[in-house]
Amino acid sequence: MDRRQRKTRAAIFGAFTNLLQRKSYSSLTVQDIIDEADIGRTTFYAHFETKDELLRAICSDIFEHVFSHEILSEDKHDFTGHDSFQDRITHILYHLQEKQQSISGLLSGECGEIFMRYFREYLYNVFDGELVDDGNIPHDYRLHHAVSGFAETVRWWLQGHSDYTPEEISGFYFAFESSRLIDREI
Repeated sequence: MDRRQRKTRAAIFGAFTNLLQRKSYSSLTVQDIIDEADIGRTTFYAHFETKDELLRAICSDIFEHVFSHEILSEDKHDFTGHDSFQDRITHILYHLQEKQQSISGLLSGECGEIFMRYFREYLYNVFDGELVDDGNIPHDYRLHHAVSGFAETVRWWLQGHSDYTPEEISGFYFAFESSRLIDREI
């Protein structure tokens, strides 16, 4: 993609997320996006066939960076040399925090469930190799439970509790998951 295409794509992404702050996903039209981005209809359709495709592209754009396997030193955090699963989750949380403004718009209204579905797809890949099977609970059940719990933790955090740091959120999640493994009498 050349520079002009990247700039147009960024304008469309920005217009879409700005509009989601003011309008519901179902009431949002391609024309609204075109007007907000100040582009032509042909230009929009050269990049995306539908607003659903645009939503998926925005999610993919966010998640490709957030879930990158390569951990590099970055301006706001450095996780090089940290290789525990909790470190990886904390690193993901830092990236989500950096994208919080865009994600908050995506989480609002009915497109929030679409966003969460895409988010969970990426999380399944992250969590799949990390779960320790104990033989009593099917792996796919444990995976579904761990992914769903973390996804809802992120939603809770980004929708009103962002004063907590990524380290604190990661700590809450892992402490809660650990505490649930303790046998309790009924």
